[in-house]
Amino acid sequence: MLVSIVFASTELFVGRKPIPLDGSISSKNLPHLEHSTISFPFFVSSLFSIILDKIAPPAQHGLVYLLQAAAFSQQVLTLQLHSTDHMGIEGRYHWLLQIVTSVSLITTLLAIGHPKSFLNAFVRAYSVILQGIWLVVIGIMLWTPKLIPRGCYLKSSDIGRDIVSCHGDHALERAKALVTIRFGWYMIGLTIFSMSFYSIMSSISPSRKD
Repeated sequence: MLVSIVFASTELFVGRKPIPLDGSISSKNLPHLEHSTISFPFFVSSLFSIILDKIAPPAQHGLVYLLQAAAFSQQVLTLQLHSTDHMGIEGRYHWLLQIVTSVSLITTLLAIGHPKSFLNAFVRAYSVILQGIWLVVIGIMLWTPKLIPRGCYLKSSDIGRDIVSCHGDHALERAKALVTIRFGWYMIGLTIFSMSFYSIMSSISPSRKD
């Protein structure tokens, strides 16, 4: 919950005025408003999860999963309809993030009807961790000039924010392919870690028969 507040505040108020006095919203501020729109539902979900934990209604767990599903739905929707270019490198990063977020959404919805399913919880946790990893990768690889693929570069756009542009279609397709390959590497690495961790914990924990 605290992370959501800090992230949204940073996007909205650090070095910018999200909504000027005349009430207009500039194109430059649109991505920041979109990012804060993604984080705010998670704040709402966390807040009501705490409230529901205090009052403990009969449908507590189902409502908590519903709140989380609403937050993931908002994230998928915002990523799909993001104001930035969906055709370039940034679009490929966002498209891959949409896939992972969709898995989180589906498994969260399944948890409403199957709250005790370990496999569903395992896949859900896997997708959430992969989301976090990929968001860090986006922040580092997309906005660090030295890490941008050869043939591409950072430039200022007409909306007042930096974007990644490439010299021709060949360089662009190569860069997008590298993004996909990089995503595959992180996915494989997380799969190896997750399965190894589960195998180790299963071997040292006593088996339980229901």
